[in-house]
Amino acid sequence: MPELSFVAMRAEDLDWVAAREAELHAYPWSRGNFADSLAAGHDAWIMRHGDDTVGYAIVLKVLDEAHLLDIGIVASAQGQGLGQSFMAWLCGEAREGGAETFYLEVRPSNAAALRLYQRMGFEEIGRRRAYYPAGSAREDAIVMRRVL
Repeated sequence: MPELSFVAMRAEDLDWVAAREAELHAYPWSRGNFADSLAAGHDAWIMRHGDDTVGYAIVLKVLDEAHLLDIGIVASAQGQGLGQSFMAWLCGEAREGGAETFYLEVRPSNAAALRLYQRMGFEEIGRRRAYYPAGSAREDAIVMRRVL
């Protein structure tokens, strides 16, 4: 089985990341959003599975908290446990960096992600009403937390 590796996202990765984001999400981040995250100093990661680039994530760290801002696993690599591996690595990286708590938001309609986060020990702590665009309406965000 190919080895997983995690490398810092660079400006050269932004075209690839923005293209994958557009494939994965109905309301994707723009290339500019990712560039802004890099410029702001957010933790930005690329996950590789052997020679294949299969995922990306942006994490904001403030004091003893980490907040997942965006994550994606390419469609062809989904269903193989790579999302869980990436999240486990991100949580470990955050903990090593001094974070005690990890936060994220997820759409209630994203059942696969919701199950993954629950399996990984994230608990619902609240809702952000009408947080996400959803066609002509808006969708709530479930706010989740995991103590590291």
